[in-house]
Amino acid sequence: MLIRVLKAEIIKMHHSPVWLAFLLIPIIPAFMGTFNYLNNLGILENQWYSLWTQHTLFACYFFLPVLIGIYASYLFRLEHANHNWNAVMTAPVLITQLFMAKLMMGWLMVILTQLWIGLLFIISGLLAGLAGPIPPELSVWLLFGALGGMVVCALQLCLSLVIRSFAVPVGIALMGGIAGLALLSQGYGIYFPYALITLGMRANDPAAPMAVSEISFLIACAVFIAGFCLFAITWLKRRDVVTG
Repeated sequence: MLIRVLKAEIIKMHHSPVWLAFLLIPIIPAFMGTFNYLNNLGILENQWYSLWTQHTLFACYFFLPVLIGIYASYLFRLEHANHNWNAVMTAPVLITQLFMAKLMMGWLMVILTQLWIGLLFIISGLLAGLAGPIPPELSVWLLFGALGGMVVCALQLCLSLVIRSFAVPVGIALMGGIAGLALLSQGYGIYFPYALITLGMRANDPAAPMAVSEISFLIACAVFIAGFCLFAITWLKRRDVVTG
């Protein structure tokens, strides 16, 4: 049944305007980061690694959290409209399967976004005339960034489930990304979901190891995801959904 629910989510997303955001929003930090890099070549001397810091400076704190917030808000938009919760809650589908299908769809979008960000980074570096090979760590940066993005996706789905507005959860994602910058600077990023994207992508210093151990990072991601899933499923099971 989970597969059938997931297929339904894929059909809903097939002709969604979300794909326009998927394509265009990552281009903005790629352009801004490349522009910033080219205008500071006297300071940014580590070529591909320096370019990565400039790309992720804008993406991790601003654009990626917002983009994931858009994905999550859209995944619950149809349920919140036109009394659709009445049909959803009376359908022969387990609440757990309903939420997990949306979470898996969101995760797929996060993974595709990371691949697009990686491709934009490579294109930007080539256009900027960078010498030397592409950093072999790029796939690791993207993988751990995707794991952090999955945590944010789970959190944003909880917010979009509880808050009927499309824009409010997206605004919270933006504030969360900015707050992550402050908490990372104090060494508390591992305890804040929005900061996990930045940690995973090694935004501050890609040439150095991650600020926390990979095991700690994975445990934090697993704990956050489990907690957010538990909250969402419990909310759906125990609270009457307001329709209309």
